[in-house]
Amino acid sequence: MDSETALKLVKHGATLLLLDVPQFTLFGIDTQMFSVGPLFKGVKMIPPGLHFVYYSSSSRHGNEFSPVVGFFINACPSEVHVRRWIQQEERLARLPEEEEERYTTAVRNLEFDCHLGPYSLNHYADWKRISNYITKSTIERIEPIGGEITVSCESGVVDSVPQMAMEKALAEQLRNSKFSESAGRINRRGCYYTSIPRVIKDKSIPGDKRTYLNLDKTQFLETIITKEYEGEEDLLLGELQFAFIAFLMGQSLEAFFQWKALIDLLFSCTEAPFSTRTQLFVKFIKVIYYQLKCGLQQDKKNHIGAVAGASVVLDDSWLYKDCFLHRLFKEFLSLVQEASVVDGDLLTWTRKLKELLENSLGWEFQQNSAVDGLYFEEDDEFAPVVVMSDESA
Repeated sequence: MDSETALKLVKHGATLLLLDVPQFTLFGIDTQMFSVGPLFKGVKMIPPGLHFVYYSSSSRHGNEFSPVVGFFINACPSEVHVRRWIQQEERLARLPEEEEERYTTAVRNLEFDCHLGPYSLNHYADWKRISNYITKSTIERIEPIGGEITVSCESGVVDSVPQMAMEKALAEQLRNSKFSESAGRINRRGCYYTSIPRVIKDKSIPGDKRTYLNLDKTQFLETIITKEYEGEEDLLLGELQFAFIAFLMGQSLEAFFQWKALIDLLFSCTEAPFSTRTQLFVKFIKVIYYQLKCGLQQDKKNHIGAVAGASVVLDDSWLYKDCFLHRLFKEFLSLVQEASVVDGDLLTWTRKLKELLENSLGWEFQQNSAVDGLYFEEDDEFAPVVVMSDESA
């Protein structure tokens, strides 16, 4: 990049000034993670918009790390965000307003420029794809008091949620760690996620109807969208993305449970994908596709933290063959196969997600004409009608 272009990006982009961060601290912004060097004082050229910042303090020799702490920021053009490392608490804290203004002026005068690492614009498109439904109001509605997301405040949460083997192991590790004790003294709570019950148990509903509502959660989905998301389905997708980012980058178990609950809700709808909420499901499949593509990326060398013991790569142990996602997606594929009319975009993105899961995780799904090809023989009476849209065409 030539110096003139770089200067324009520095002046137009936001800056995150981080003072006194110890060497070997793991620091990340969006999909980028670094191991902090002795001269590091933050990141420049940050594109305007929403970003997720996260970090993990290190032992003196850089071989042990504390639980990740993360928070969202809304970066305006030319804005400067300032934080200082508090050694006793091993966390980044805001500065008093007057002191922050002095540092902001110094940043704009380029006094810290040589200590600021540039935001890698090559990775920005990946970040946008996994955060495009998150808005400022999404963050304000969900984030915890104080804005900091960390698993060290979640020891009480994990005890009340059904868990698979990996989740139970991490929960036990959390209960036995010193970080859980310190978080308990602070008495902070986690994020304000929408409550999504795994099973509908409303006793006012007749038993046979309650059974049907659990087999097809279309009606329950409509109720959730109306009551919790003000009738805006994109708000649900925003929460799905928020939870995934807090889980993948922030290593929050609470976020993983919410991500899992929302996926379970949507994939448990048998009518909605082919009727009133077709476009929601097209967007949902795209969201899951880009989330897993980001999390299962093979190019782990781009993430220095992966070598040091933490990364923004989704560990395969979360998505083993018999996990919830494999079961739910397999059932969804059967629905697509059996549907008499299938939206073209829904079919296209379902096929792309199927291929991603097969190629990245080695999962195997039953081959069928509806998912593995968009075109069918005219005399194939069992082939579904594909409603082609501009994107799938």
